[in-house]
Amino acid sequence: MKPNLNETGLYKKVLGCLLGGLIGDAIGTPTEGKDYRQIEAEFGWVDDFSSDGTDDTVMKNLLAEALIRTDGYATLDDWAQVWLDNWDAIFGVKLPKFFISVIHTAQKLKHHAVPRMAALGNMPSSSSAMCISPVGIVNACNPAQAALQAYNLASLIHIHDVGFCQDGAAAMAAAVAEAMRIDATVDSVLEAAQQVILPSSGKEIRERIETILNLARQTGDYRVFREAVYARRDTFFCRLICDSRETIPLTLALFFLGKGDVQQCVTYAANFGRDADTVASMCGAMAGALNGVEGIDADWVSKAHRVTSVDQADLAARLSNVALKKYQRETAARNAFENLL
Repeated sequence: MKPNLNETGLYKKVLGCLLGGLIGDAIGTPTEGKDYRQIEAEFGWVDDFSSDGTDDTVMKNLLAEALIRTDGYATLDDWAQVWLDNWDAIFGVKLPKFFISVIHTAQKLKHHAVPRMAALGNMPSSSSAMCISPVGIVNACNPAQAALQAYNLASLIHIHDVGFCQDGAAAMAAAVAEAMRIDATVDSVLEAAQQVILPSSGKEIRERIETILNLARQTGDYRVFREAVYARRDTFFCRLICDSRETIPLTLALFFLGKGDVQQCVTYAANFGRDADTVASMCGAMAGALNGVEGIDADWVSKAHRVTSVDQADLAARLSNVALKKYQRETAARNAFENLL
């Protein structure tokens, strides 16, 4: 008997991941690009949201569409086609929120470049990592497979000298895939994120993650940690606030300090400043997958459903169905292999 997916733990975790990411994006929007002291002076403590987010959520929706079209097996070519088919999603009202690398990549795709060449010359950013959570969803409980697909998809925006941005996307996809496990923990999610990064090619981001996680463990307190990171900006910050070498380590550290709780993780990120919307969105996606939609404040869930332009409950149902079909197909392949033995 086919299960009613909307009543399963799978669906609840998928919806939690999508809403957690959207809420994080939205709550971090007003503090993006600011120093935490400026945030304190202007807002006090940010702990609510009113918008439907920025380019982070738009790109997540586009990636989800590519995965749905392909029954979970999207490549960079598939994602590129979705960009072209949904041109106004990028070049519409949200255009000012998009980082220049995405805008350039889209124009190159439209006018002269095949997808695997479109990323040449792009600056570093978190434009793939910030929206990669649907890859973790369709590869639920399989971090290694999620990372492999993320490396491919992220190459649409980042290659060669900014390949470390692919490492960041792989880490985030693996984190969400691990968080989808019923028995996942904060520690297991962090371990999955670090394990999948290429050991040689990804050495720089691996070391940055280790360094900032050590600081988070040593301080054990959000405000002490925040002050310490800002004091060592040459170690932890990059010239571009959206550089994955900054945002991915910071996301994992705040996820640790927030103990995987959605509200704590996204508010910590929002009040940290720098690339606040992206870090909060990634933190929210991980925490939402770990705890499920029931782990998110009910008022926030209601508000997120009201403000979003894309029905997240419907998207969660479609992605849950894709994840199930992908699992069934891969289980059939494993069964066929066993017949060879």
